[in-house]
Amino acid sequence: MTEVTKDMLIGDILDADSGTAEFFLNMGMHCLGCPSARGESLEMACAVHGVDVEQMVADINAYLASK
Repeated sequence: MTEVTKDMLIGDILDADSGTAEFFLNMGMHCLGCPSARGESLEMACAVHGVDVEQMVADINAYLASK
């Protein structure tokens, strides 16, 4: 995966790097295995959980770049 964007599906992000699950769990998204969660965009999930999507994108991309 090159870079995460706010339009990407959570399932695609998790499939590309399972270590990203920590970011979703930390924002209170504990149903990562359910189909509805995997089909949400990162932007949608952040909106529901009150998380700044731009910060989440930056944090995940920093994590991926550090690997």
